Amino acid sequence: MMKKTLTGLAAVMVAALTLTSCSSGGSSGGDAAAPVGNVPLKIGNFLDVTSWDPALADIGFDGPYLSAIYDPLVVVDGKGVPQPALATKWEVSDDFTTITMDLRSDAVFSDGEKFDSEAAVKSLEYLKAGVRSQEAYQNVDNFEAVDEDTLAIHLKKRDDTILYFMGLGRSYMMAPKAIADGSLAKTPVGSGPYTLGKDTVAGAEYHFDKVAKHWATQDFPFDPLVISPLSDPTAMLNGMEGGQFNVIYGDQTAIDTAAANDWNVSSGLSAWVGLQFTDRTGATEMGKPLGDVKVRQALNYAFNGPEMLKAIAQNNGAATNQVFPDGTTGNLSRLNDLYKPSIQTAKKMLSDAGYADGFAVKMPMAPPFQPYQAAVEQVFGELGIKVTWDEYQFMDYMAKAPTYPLFVGVISMDGNAVATVERQITEPQWYNPTTSLDAFPGVKAQADKVFSAEPGDAQNKEIEALNEMVTKEAWFSVWYQSNNSYVSTKEFTVTPVTGMMFPTLRHIQLEG
Repeated sequence: MMKKTLTGLAAVMVAALTLTSCSSGGSSGGDAAAPVGNVPLKIGNFLDVTSWDPALADIGFDGPYLSAIYDPLVVVDGKGVPQPALATKWEVSDDFTTITMDLRSDAVFSDGEKFDSEAAVKSLEYLKAGVRSQEAYQNVDNFEAVDEDTLAIHLKKRDDTILYFMGLGRSYMMAPKAIADGSLAKTPVGSGPYTLGKDTVAGAEYHFDKVAKHWATQDFPFDPLVISPLSDPTAMLNGMEGGQFNVIYGDQTAIDTAAANDWNVSSGLSAWVGLQFTDRTGATEMGKPLGDVKVRQALNYAFNGPEMLKAIAQNNGAATNQVFPDGTTGNLSRLNDLYKPSIQTAKKMLSDAGYADGFAVKMPMAPPFQPYQAAVEQVFGELGIKVTWDEYQFMDYMAKAPTYPLFVGVISMDGNAVATVERQITEPQWYNPTTSLDAFPGVKAQADKVFSAEPGDAQNKEIEALNEMVTKEAWFSVWYQSNNSYVSTKEFTVTPVTGMMFPTLRHIQLEG
């Protein structure tokens, strides 16, 4: 296999393609104590903020920007578990259809408006109607301000992922007046630890002014705070070496440079890499072979995922053939040997399926995915599969790729196992527009068991059974899982969260 390294802008563009969510997380807040020192935090972020309006923000790389301005109701910790923020605690009713939250009473929006349950309801209704933010609230019937500091979320049916999605950046609270006048996209108004500074140069350098009496000011000892979008990894590394940045999104070169500079490196699983099958039923003429499970299984046997992890990703990830993150609920280590790499086994399975001479297929290709193109061509060539590539610019790839029966994908994962079930198996996504569940009644029935099982061990067992089923059905051809990595100067520690492209300020801590 030709050895290539997926670094630099290509890696970031692939990361941007993944289904991503960023969150605030890991702190329950505290009393509004005096600021803890003045520690400069200068972040080098690969992408510019997509929107200051939380209902429109993509939040893939938006985490540090939005978490500076806005407080969320809920955050997630390093394992993706929901934690308190503006909502200090919550209870779920016995029938799983009402979530009652106790809210902080000491938060104030930067325009002087007080945060209370009425303000929370206005933000949540706005988020529920948002083009992008609505994903968290699909099962919500209504929001109720029970009293000044109590909020009730009434659901149409049980929803095991709402708190997780809220914690991934879909519960940022906005000032009611700013919502009403439609100015959030240009002039963000939240109750967060910072406000957008006057020295900001949009698209180049964002400066933030610290809020003196923020309710969790001790959790945000960063002052000054500057976030700069910079898509050139070499320039970003140079900025790190020159002191312009002290936290950056790290490519392999930055990781390799860290030890010599006494920098910290934090890495966490982010996405699975492999072939996404969009026509598992063989409904299209070109996708007909994929309707045979033996063909899909053959493509799992054919690729040597551990070798690809080593050669392409330089072991910056995990060798697993599953879409549930390695080492988390749902992922079963014993399944990793299910498709022990063997081109001979793959050829035999294709022959048994009636494709001894292979078949012809078209696939999309874009520059960020070229490190994988040679591997696909080599493996397909050995199997007699004739592949024709349709070339696209990166920005067109997301729209075009799902129109093909299969494509090379770098698909973001979730730290919440039920969210993985939804996003990878049961709910249509950009990368999986047709779930094919009706054609796989066993998978559909098992997914229903996941959603109805008692949360905890009982549900986890059903999730594992579902993962085993889709892995044996070869719903995907997962080569390996890749990491996100962050490089910081020695005074900072960054906590990665699976599925987040760049952490929020709550995931950046001072050493000691």
